[in-house]
Amino acid sequence: MDKTSRKAVHLKRSIGLPGLVLYGLGVTIGAGIYVLVGETIVRAGSYAPAAFLLSAIVMGFTAASFAELSGRVPQAAGEAVYVERSFGLPWLTILVGLAVLVEAMVAASAIAVGAAGYVGELIHLPEEVLVVSIVLSMATIAAWGIRESVAIAGAMTLVEVIGLVVIIVFGLVGDPGSISALPSSLMPPASDGAALSGVLAASMIAFFAFIGFDDVVNLVEEARNPSKIMPWAIGITLFVVTVLYILVSFVATQTVSAEGFAGTSAPISLLFESLTGLPPLAITLIAIVATMNGVVIILIMAARVAYGMAQEGRLPAWIGVVSPRTQTPLRATILVATAVLVMATMIPLDKLVETSSEVLLAIFVLINLALVWMKLRHAPAPAGTFKVPILLPIVGAILCLGLLIGASLVGSEI
Repeated sequence: MDKTSRKAVHLKRSIGLPGLVLYGLGVTIGAGIYVLVGETIVRAGSYAPAAFLLSAIVMGFTAASFAELSGRVPQAAGEAVYVERSFGLPWLTILVGLAVLVEAMVAASAIAVGAAGYVGELIHLPEEVLVVSIVLSMATIAAWGIRESVAIAGAMTLVEVIGLVVIIVFGLVGDPGSISALPSSLMPPASDGAALSGVLAASMIAFFAFIGFDDVVNLVEEARNPSKIMPWAIGITLFVVTVLYILVSFVATQTVSAEGFAGTSAPISLLFESLTGLPPLAITLIAIVATMNGVVIILIMAARVAYGMAQEGRLPAWIGVVSPRTQTPLRATILVATAVLVMATMIPLDKLVETSSEVLLAIFVLINLALVWMKLRHAPAPAGTFKVPILLPIVGAILCLGLLIGASLVGSEI
C-alpha cells in the first residue's frame, strides 16, 4: 500500500514562465552581486563591466545547451541526468550530481552566514543561533509547496532587484554624461596586458555571480509546458542578469574607488549610501532579503537534484519520495537543510567557496560535451524540443575550459 501510494505521488506542475524567470533571477542574483562586485572592481578596476560581459558570453553558450537539454531530458537533477543520458557512465553521473549538490550546499551555507551577519546588525544574538534560525525558516518555506515557495522567493527577488535598479538609476541620473564611458569599459585595449589580465582574473569572481541560471532546469518537472517555456526562462534570466550586473558594476566604478571597495565587506551598502545618502538600515534590509532569498532558492534547487538522482537510482530511493501533503521532495529538503546547517555552523568554507567557480566550469564543460555527443549519435529528441546548432555546445565547452585554465593561470600569478 505504501509503495503504491509513493508511486502515485508526483511533483506538481504549477509554475509558469514568470515564476521560472523570478526563480532564475533570485537564484542567480542571490547574494552574489551584493558581495562580489567590490572584489571584481578590485581586480579589474574600471574594466569590471568587461569581466561580467566575458562571463555572460561564456554562460550564453552553455545556457543554449541547457535550453536544449531541458527538452531532451525533462527531469530534475538536470546536470547529472544529462550526463547519464549522454555517456551512460554511472560513476560520472554520481560524480557530477554530488559535485552540484556539494556546491549548492556550500553556497547556501555561505549565504546563510552572510545573512546572519546582516540580521545581527538589527538583532543581537549569537551568530550560530541566527544561522540555525535562518536555515530552518528558509527550509520550511522550501518544503511548504513549490507554488508557495516560488511565490515567496519571487517576491523577495523583486525586492533585491529593486535595490540594484535604484543604484543604477541614481548612478546614471546623477551623472548622465558618464554613460558615454560604458562602451570603453566593456573592451579593454588589446595592447594593455595589465587590463586584460585583470579582467581575466576578475572573470572567475564575476562568473560566480552568474551561477544559478542553470538551476531553473531543476524545476522542469514542476513547470507547465516546459518544452516551450524553459528555453525562454533561461534566456530571459541570463539577459536580465547580464544587463543588471554590467550597469551596477559600471556605476560602481564611476562612484567608488577600487581602494574604497577593498576596505569594505559590504560593497553594495557602501555604493548605495554613496549614491543615495539614505541610512544604512535601508540597504541592510534589502541585503537581508537578498541573502535569505538565496538560501531558500538554493535549498529548493538542491532538494530537486537529490530527488532526481534518487529517482534515477543514483542515491537511496527513500530520498526521492514526494510528500503527498506538500507534493514536494520533503525528505530531500530535510537532508539538504541538515547538511547546510552542519556546514554553516561547523566547517570552514573559505577554500570550498573559492573553488566553486572552478568546479562548476568543469561541470559545464561536461554538459556541453554531453549535448555534442547526443547530436553526434543522432539521439532522438521529443517533439517540440528547442534545438541549437552543434557548434554552440562545442564553443561552450571550449570557452568554459579556456576560462577555467586562463583564470587559474592568471590567478596563480596574482
